Amino acid sequence: MPTTGLPRMPPVSDPHNVYAAAGAGMLARAVRGDKPLVYVPHSVSGDVWVIDPATFRVVARHPVGTEVQHVVPSWDLRTLYAIDDVGNRMLPFDARTGRPGKLIPADAPYNLYFTPDGRSAIVVAEALRQLIWYDPRTWRKQHVLHVPTCAGIDHADFTPDGRTAVFTAEFSGRVAVVDVASRKLLRTLDMPRRNTHMGPQDIRVAPDGSVFYIADSDEGGLWVLDGPATKVRRFIRTGAGAHGLYYSRDATRLFVSNRLEGSISVLNPYTGAILAKWRIPGGGSPDMGNLTADGSQLWLSGRYDDVVYVLSTRDGALIRKIPVGRQPHGLCVWPQPGRYCLGHTGLTR
Repeated sequence: MPTTGLPRMPPVSDPHNVYAAAGAGMLARAVRGDKPLVYVPHSVSGDVWVIDPATFRVVARHPVGTEVQHVVPSWDLRTLYAIDDVGNRMLPFDARTGRPGKLIPADAPYNLYFTPDGRSAIVVAEALRQLIWYDPRTWRKQHVLHVPTCAGIDHADFTPDGRTAVFTAEFSGRVAVVDVASRKLLRTLDMPRRNTHMGPQDIRVAPDGSVFYIADSDEGGLWVLDGPATKVRRFIRTGAGAHGLYYSRDATRLFVSNRLEGSISVLNPYTGAILAKWRIPGGGSPDMGNLTADGSQLWLSGRYDDVVYVLSTRDGALIRKIPVGRQPHGLCVWPQPGRYCLGHTGLTR
């Protein structure tokens, strides 16, 4: 791991675990009073449903627009953004109260990330094949990076030093490697098998920064990209429709949602060894979500079944199946441990 990170980025406290500050119950002072809620965006019904995780009941429904993809925490953990890529808008929620604010215009926001120094928001404009830098306070554009060879650009993660971002391109079978400081495209890398229907999707860097794990739905598992993002090392088969990636609070297990198989694979994130496979009773379509702050539950949207699954992270037992709206997608469990958030459904460090 490099000894120096992106300027103004909070320093990495443990080189062996970049997620060390996001352990069970390690809530930042700013979020300790936040109301625990689960925000469920829907890509067909175009709204956000809010669930009380203590009772598993839907307590609010908020119209947003046309196709709401994800609910994304801000870098400073104070705002949650429901993003509508077809309606070109974002609806902010006050993280403390759960109350919605005024709509913010944005260009085709399929996903949303924040640079590790907190100085910029990056809207992943999948439909435009662009990465658009915004000022996260004023939402004025700072820069537009065109990535014309990356159809379906959608998910991202950053190297531990914060200097490099890797974006997956689902419909091109490749990734785009971007220099964060200069906002320039360094290179694109093809996967050994270029799946272009539902190819590379979610991506997470290993706790020690040694590799990136890239879920490939069509391939049914994870491509393992080296830490500098220069070469794909190998493939790990997990299950049909491999899609979402989440770490246990102690970063000793990696949970992979296999959306077309109705299962969750559990891996050792340091070695890639498969530890277990949990199958949802009766099948299902586990997609995106996150863990609770204490790490005891994994909440995932059931993309094609209009439900939300609540699973025990101890043994994968199904705790609850909650009916929601049409095609739930990138749900956000709040609050989350950590000092800051890099985006998506709660990529905290």
